[in-house]
Amino acid sequence: MDTLKLKYGCNPNQDNAAISCDGKLPVTVLNGKPGYINLLDALNGWQLVKELKAATSMPAAASFKHVSPAGAAIGLELDEKERKMYFVSPKTELTPIACAYVRARGADRMSSFGDFISLSDECDAVTAKIIRGEVSDGIIAPSYSEEALEILKAKRKGSYCILQMDESYVPAKKEERVIYGITFTQDHNDYVPSEKDFENIVTANRNLPPEAKRDLTVALVTLKYTQSNSVCYAFRGQSIGVGAGQQSRIHCTRLAGSKADLWLLRHSEKVLSLDFRKDLSRNDRDNVIEQYLADEAEEDVIGNWSRYFNTEPEVFTKEEKKEYLKNIKGIALASDAFFPFRDNIDRAAASGVSYISEPGGSLRDDLVIKAADEHGMTMCFSGIRLFHH
Repeated sequence: MDTLKLKYGCNPNQDNAAISCDGKLPVTVLNGKPGYINLLDALNGWQLVKELKAATSMPAAASFKHVSPAGAAIGLELDEKERKMYFVSPKTELTPIACAYVRARGADRMSSFGDFISLSDECDAVTAKIIRGEVSDGIIAPSYSEEALEILKAKRKGSYCILQMDESYVPAKKEERVIYGITFTQDHNDYVPSEKDFENIVTANRNLPPEAKRDLTVALVTLKYTQSNSVCYAFRGQSIGVGAGQQSRIHCTRLAGSKADLWLLRHSEKVLSLDFRKDLSRNDRDNVIEQYLADEAEEDVIGNWSRYFNTEPEVFTKEEKKEYLKNIKGIALASDAFFPFRDNIDRAAASGVSYISEPGGSLRDDLVIKAADEHGMTMCFSGIRLFHH
């Protein structure tokens, strides 16, 4: 039995924390000392990016916080607006794996603060330099270039957690978990989305282009490693809103939709032209943008714009934001279980959703399909539930 002692368990008062397995552990610590939650994030994140790469044939990255992804993405090249949104200079050359991480981190930058990073491919120097400027707890990847490793080892005064994952590792078919001294056993969930998951189109609109299938694939793999109940909005090869761990399905859809709306609104000229003070950090910019876009911003922020801007920004009214979002189309949405009521579809439509994947199987499937038809959406039933706990 190979064992790795950890800093502590879920909390500092929970001592004697470790991970172990029969045979050699597939995880090697290259730097720092991981904690229990670090390993939960790392191993969930690794599975996500490995499967996302397998499903799309593109490098993938995930940004994990508290055992759910804040963002996940494949390595599509960033366009001009995305570079501005993610604070990446037009002069910076990005590799595909760097693009994947910038996108994953950019999905929900507020939630990604202090993330654990997962990469499907070798971490190169370009990606390491981007990570160097972000607040992050650690990273897991199959390998690191020499330069990347040196850059990352210098992070957090030398304590940054760097893990290397054995790409050839295959988990046992049966997995076990102990809760309150009682052992739970089940088969490992080896589902990975494929073309067949998009064949059962149940709406009148049957248009499902390759880009929509790609985005639905990103959403489905993301959901597989998101604490349930969960809903994921995706666009251009990345998640743009993840609603995790809600007891009500509509709350998942609303939460994820509000995050997707913020991501979409960050494309607007009003946000892209904000005249930030040069001494403002990226994290402060993220916080201020979120407040600027909030319908009810915190008074201490909006009452002191001069602390953040050279020029006070124009108000982005609720009506203007609604009008901007009204013109958005082509967003993909996936759910880890069936939608029990049409309210989820109506909420999704408000965020520009055109394509939906859900398992189906509700007593009210007919009403949900009718709602999707009314909005002109394409919806497919996968028949696969993706609960994760």
